[in-house]
Amino acid sequence: MADADLEEIRKARLQQLQQQSQSPSGGNASSSDQEASRQQREADQRASILQQILTPDAADRLGRIRLVKESRATDVENRLIMLARTNQLRAKVTEDQLKDLLGAVAEQQEKEESRIVVNRRGGGGWDDDDELEDLLKDV
Repeated sequence: MADADLEEIRKARLQQLQQQSQSPSGGNASSSDQEASRQQREADQRASILQQILTPDAADRLGRIRLVKESRATDVENRLIMLARTNQLRAKVTEDQLKDLLGAVAEQQEKEESRIVVNRRGGGGWDDDDELEDLLKDV
């Protein structure tokens, strides 16, 4: 990633922090208008960062993924933005690199979804082994 790209990311982040620190005075705009404005600024900043760190093919693929599964696209975007903010990206992310990242996100989500929690009850009640022995005696 070029120094100019990093500088633009830093400027966008600084602007975001400055806007958050300023409190509205007078307050002609309603809180819902302020919330919508804040969300729009965040979306614009995310789009700007993604435009800087993705090749056009990778950005196109991410857009198609968003159409199919928005949560997965958001997870990938969050990871990419985190990598950019921590200066771990050395060049623009290609479509192949994006595919690899998508695979990693999919694996992580599958692991989280496939966890099964078994709660065993202790103490009295019945024992499977005893019932199995009773069934075998009847045979």
